[in-house]
Amino acid sequence: MDGSTRIVMKRPLQLILAGACALALLVGCTVLAPQEEPALRRVTADELLTLLRQRDAAVHSMKGLFTAKVRGGLIPILSRVEGTVHYRRPNALRLRGFTPIGGELFEFVQADEWYKLRLPLEGKVYTGRQSDLKDLGKLARFTQLSAWAVGGVLGASSVAKDETVKLVEERARYRLEVYGAASTGDQAVRSLIRRLWFDRRLLVVQEDRLGPGGDVEATIHYDDFRPLDESGPAEVQTMIDPDSRLLRPFKISLEDGRGPGVVQVIFHELHHNQTIRAEDLGQIS
Repeated sequence: MDGSTRIVMKRPLQLILAGACALALLVGCTVLAPQEEPALRRVTADELLTLLRQRDAAVHSMKGLFTAKVRGGLIPILSRVEGTVHYRRPNALRLRGFTPIGGELFEFVQADEWYKLRLPLEGKVYTGRQSDLKDLGKLARFTQLSAWAVGGVLGASSVAKDETVKLVEERARYRLEVYGAASTGDQAVRSLIRRLWFDRRLLVVQEDRLGPGGDVEATIHYDDFRPLDESGPAEVQTMIDPDSRLLRPFKISLEDGRGPGVVQVIFHELHHNQTIRAEDLGQIS
């Protein structure tokens, strides 16, 4: 075979290699091309209020099992609590916490502004207004924080009729500032009591709860959104925004604004819109 023949045979190979290199460069450019984030959906404060109330109305009862991981000394010795939750609209809530070996740690019952806190290990029972919980020590504080955390699952983020709001666009999220009535001497004023952050799906992914002086009582992060089972009444389901349906966060992290305490709540199962009996909710004496 002479030299001219060898040159002719190499040309197809060169063309194939050149084409492969060009294809690789094209694929590389496609992979590395920046992905544009979808724009925030244009909404008003009133539309977000309606959405929150619809999500709240879609769940008239809830029961479930969760694990709470605790840091920062909120519960001496223990770092993990197994718990149950029972809820019935509009505001009846019962939380029970157990040690990993099954010993009852606490029972917290709430209705309107009243609460009952039973601590079996200490042989004590406390009752009164929820605003008094802050004076009852670390375990009571943990119970209050846990109640705030599960509120995001129950749909308790809706805004009361006597509260006002302000909507702010903050980078890739919306922030809804919630103001409640407060009194300073003889003068009635509006004070900031909560902040809610919505992501692009218009799901609440973060919440700040503020105290009377404007200090952050707790910061709550909502994650791992999943749809609840669709066994509820059809007329309730159709109220939900089709993009969010009955999505609820199954992982909630809460940072105590008054100390180093951190509570992470992970739900293992949730059942909604089932019959909740009076004995499931406990009694407030």
